[in-house]
Amino acid sequence: MIDQLVDQLPTSGLTVRALELLDFVAPGQWRNITGFDNMIRHVTGETDPGIVAQVRARALTLYGDADQGYQRAVSIYQMVDSADAKIGLAAMAHKIGESISLLSFLSKLTPQEDKAQTLDLVMKAVAEGVAFCYTNGFPGDSIGDFMGAVAAYERENLIRMSALVVYDGLIPLGPDYGGKLVAGLQSFSAADIEGNAIYQRVKGLLPQGGAPSFVLKSVGAMQGYLGGFAEQRGISLDGVLGRLSGFIDFSESKLDYLAAMLDMSTNYMEHTGIQSVSRSLIERAVGEI
Repeated sequence: MIDQLVDQLPTSGLTVRALELLDFVAPGQWRNITGFDNMIRHVTGETDPGIVAQVRARALTLYGDADQGYQRAVSIYQMVDSADAKIGLAAMAHKIGESISLLSFLSKLTPQEDKAQTLDLVMKAVAEGVAFCYTNGFPGDSIGDFMGAVAAYERENLIRMSALVVYDGLIPLGPDYGGKLVAGLQSFSAADIEGNAIYQRVKGLLPQGGAPSFVLKSVGAMQGYLGGFAEQRGISLDGVLGRLSGFIDFSESKLDYLAAMLDMSTNYMEHTGIQSVSRSLIERAVGEI
């Protein structure tokens, strides 16, 4: 259940550090709230145990209803991150406050070529749009609804979008990640989409049977927003790397390895996705009781 997922969210580690680093993109927008009752108190401002219990009960009832979209949204966030091949970097996650040397892990990393990395960006963007629609009661193919609301993204949603652009766009693909996204959408075939690991995991949860045409159409509608996100928010590659260098020791000639390490050792979509869904559930539960 969603309460257990929120209770189990880590309070530290590489994922948390990577998200905290993005505070400069959205100052004060994200706090790493863990514990479902803590989330209820944070969202509602209520401290009365009786009210917290009522909100909890209603939120769990809503989440348990399979006809609602909350379970599907959480599954999408989890599947996106689990599609990345995780390697044995548990020790890295515990080195909070220390410099983590990337060089010692190079032999375990396999950087992707630009085409594969762009495909991952495409699929994560589609997954985000569909999960947002499920969380907010849209059928999932309402990418227009997503694009109508994305400009007002805040809190967990905004920090997740920032991570998507920075860690899956800017670092692996460079400042022209938007141009590479556009070029990819013009050249990707159905076979390219079907061969993507993330697509293979989430296909069954996508609208229209997960048709590649749906994927390409959806990202086509989002490409302007995604491609312009970094520039509009003043995010530069040098600025991001300067902040990352505070806790990860890497060479700027090995950014493909840095991207691979972050991809394989963080689960920012699952972490913030669980927080987003729980917030939405709690806000709805409060409104209903």
